[in-house]
Amino acid sequence: MELINFIEITPVTAILLVLVGFVGGMVSGFIGSGGAFVLTPAMMTLGAPGIVAVASNICHKFPKALVGAVKRNKYGQVDIKLGLVLGLFAEGGVLFGKSVMTQIKNTFGTVGTDLYVSGMFVVTLAIVGGFVLKDYRKLKAIDEAGDGSEQITPITKLARWVQSVKIPGTMIYSKGAQAEISILFLVPIGFATGFLASAIAVGGFIGVPAMIYILGVPAIMASATELVIAFIMGLGGTIFYGLEGAVDIRLAMLILLGSLFGIQVGAIGTTYVKDYQVKFTMAVIMLTVLFSRFFYIPGYLGQLGMIEPLSESTVQILKWIGDGVLALALIVGAYTVLSALFKGMKAHKEKQAVLARVEAAD
Repeated sequence: MELINFIEITPVTAILLVLVGFVGGMVSGFIGSGGAFVLTPAMMTLGAPGIVAVASNICHKFPKALVGAVKRNKYGQVDIKLGLVLGLFAEGGVLFGKSVMTQIKNTFGTVGTDLYVSGMFVVTLAIVGGFVLKDYRKLKAIDEAGDGSEQITPITKLARWVQSVKIPGTMIYSKGAQAEISILFLVPIGFATGFLASAIAVGGFIGVPAMIYILGVPAIMASATELVIAFIMGLGGTIFYGLEGAVDIRLAMLILLGSLFGIQVGAIGTTYVKDYQVKFTMAVIMLTVLFSRFFYIPGYLGQLGMIEPLSESTVQILKWIGDGVLALALIVGAYTVLSALFKGMKAHKEKQAVLARVEAAD
């Protein structure tokens, strides 16, 4: 069984990790996602094995999730009961997913986990990024139509059916859905959310859409309730992966340090942009990160003997391309958030100046 080696943390590496955490935090605060789809690949680019990147990312997320859940619960946005139940089943998914990751490491070594995590990223981001891009086009068309209609997602037919199914002994009341829902529907949702989190440290890609479209929970409550699930998954995942010796607390703390500041900047930036612009940013970053990981896969396959081994120079070129694409994703994310923030601040100052002149004239 191959031992897990942590990367060396030099002053330069530490600065890069804090900066990556800052950008990831900005992206997280701006698009309302955990930002792990940026942070996990970034950790791997800096040399962390896939299993370490996932485990350390899970570790850094759960303190933020707890703070976010408590804060949003004050505004009545969290369905605590639903979050706890889904979190319980998600923990089962995390445990199963961790065993899959561990089995891959024991069989194929850390290169196997690199391939597994990269492959999961490519598939997941392709699917989710495609849906987000489609949603962006829809929202943009509504905004350009200017009909003044409210952009509220109506409850789906599937959600209505789920809420109509009554199975004695399995029903719980969901404040978010404002209906009783059978636990039997929550089992697969929670398990799938936890499994994905254990594979790429991102579970919200399943949990949030499932709560909205399958359970009938409003989007704002679904994203807030996901924080409860993320806390439970993160705490359990940190323990499970920690017992395997895969959690690098140094990575987790440096990323957390940067992201705590970045998330505040990103959240402020959202007040100055339209919803469809946020969706566009999210889609662009996801699809860019997808291609970043894609260029690493041939090298991993060659190392494992699954394809004809590539020359060292070819592997290095592909790595440079992958690193460059990831850097582009981080730059695009940072530029989008900061430009939205500065443009909004400028517009706000101009508006205040006009109001001041009007008051002075009066």
